[in-house]
Amino acid sequence: MRRQDTAEVLLDVEDLTVAYDVGPGRPPLQIVHGASFRIDRGELVAIVGESGSGKTTMVQSLIRLNPQDRCHVGGHARFEGIDLVAASERALGNIRCGRIGMIFQDPYNALNPVITLGKQMDEALARHTSLSKDERRARTIELFEMVRLPDPSSLLRVYPHQVSGGMRQRVCIAMALSGGAELLLADEPTTALDVTTQHQIIVELNHLRRQTGLAVALVTHNLALVANIADRILVMYGGRIVEEGTRDDIFFRPRHPYTQGLLAAIPRLDAEKDADLAQIPGEPPQPGELSIGCGFAPRCQVALARCSTDRPPAGQVAEGHRCACWVALEAVESAPV
Repeated sequence: MRRQDTAEVLLDVEDLTVAYDVGPGRPPLQIVHGASFRIDRGELVAIVGESGSGKTTMVQSLIRLNPQDRCHVGGHARFEGIDLVAASERALGNIRCGRIGMIFQDPYNALNPVITLGKQMDEALARHTSLSKDERRARTIELFEMVRLPDPSSLLRVYPHQVSGGMRQRVCIAMALSGGAELLLADEPTTALDVTTQHQIIVELNHLRRQTGLAVALVTHNLALVANIADRILVMYGGRIVEEGTRDDIFFRPRHPYTQGLLAAIPRLDAEKDADLAQIPGEPPQPGELSIGCGFAPRCQVALARCSTDRPPAGQVAEGHRCACWVALEAVESAPV
């Protein structure tokens, strides 16, 4: 997708594929199929879709967190001129957790339960900076203040189990930023948290990127969670990006039937008391399952005959708004000029 000329591209992903070995004599199981997208400096891009759509696999493959002994990544992912897919492990190690940080679903599992929060932050800073011990302590307190943790100095001596889930996730965010990250990959960072804390963490991520110019790729299955903060949204289905647009494009002008179904399934406060929650019929494809045509066709209520035999390209349906759907693309072609 062509972006505004004034935008500074930080990450440019082109035709990214991810496949796993599943056993001797069997072809690799392809999970991500030709994903292409861009993230600009200071931009928050949400990546949404049902579980199993390939969101996490795609994001983790950017810094090769997938099991390397059985995972095959193809295509290109250029981060400030460095192709992350082709980079050596040494070169990638200098970028991973340094210029690119990552936070995961469960902050408790992401932290070592037998090491204090201060010690874990010190180890991260020692790995990615040349600061002295005293400078690392001061930087840790500064990072804890940045993510708005209360009484940062006292937290240095605290263990992960002694703080709340929301505070643990804030520590993980601080750790991800400790190497001077320019891009933060956030993989379902609120899944293990209660609703109130989920909102607080999302607000915190938005505050940090506005304060520091940090770019964020936020993986979530909860569209409502990113309704007020995402600059752009990528919708994934069956390992493919089926729609991409601005927040307004996706929420107010969705073109793909799958996106429309996801939006219809969001609970609404103004809904009738006894109204059933909308559902997308059928089941999503199994990871790696291939289809001849559009992968969503078996569940689509408006599918055309060609949807079962021809895979739709990701075409432009409006300026900056792309959609891989024959129905949407034919509507554009037939629209009066």
